[in-house]
Amino acid sequence: MLSQIIEFIVSTVSSWGYIGIFCMMFLESSFFPFPSEVAMIPAGYLASKGEMNLSAAFLCGVGGSLAGAIFNYYLCYFFGRNLVEKYGKFIGITDEKFAKFEDFFNRHGEISTFNCRLIPGIRQYISLPAGLAKMNIFRFSIFTGLGAGIWVAILLALGYFIGENENLIKEKLHLITILLFVFIVLSSAIYLFFVKRRK
Repeated sequence: MLSQIIEFIVSTVSSWGYIGIFCMMFLESSFFPFPSEVAMIPAGYLASKGEMNLSAAFLCGVGGSLAGAIFNYYLCYFFGRNLVEKYGKFIGITDEKFAKFEDFFNRHGEISTFNCRLIPGIRQYISLPAGLAKMNIFRFSIFTGLGAGIWVAILLALGYFIGENENLIKEKLHLITILLFVFIVLSSAIYLFFVKRRK
């Protein structure tokens, strides 16, 4: 059953091509809880077989992630907290969850829009408090694009080098998640050090 689902996803990404990658990553990065692994790992696998261009897949993945994040950003920028409180429950955003996202953003500032792109389950929603705080859109796009680029590159690499070995992919993703957490802590510390030093 699982192998059939994987085959279906690979064939879907292959048939939709780069537009499919962009659309899937847009959904993943906006309001729909769609796992990015489903789009980017098969794309990496197809690139290893010569059926896709790795650079084009990367650009479409990052472009879709950034577009979805900007969509979320402007939802809160223009409509505010009321929109999330009214409709968030339909996509899994409770008042308690949103309060945590907002608190995390307020405590860690702009760097959180970069770091949270590397954390599964959070990356979709950190754009909401950024929009609510009316963070500078250029800086938001830079931080978001950098974080999304790292994550997309990791997923493409897994698909390219490991392919359809699902167990090995899970094992590597677990290890990568731990390494990313360490990276997030270090990058946040360095960023905050230079920000405080500049001030």
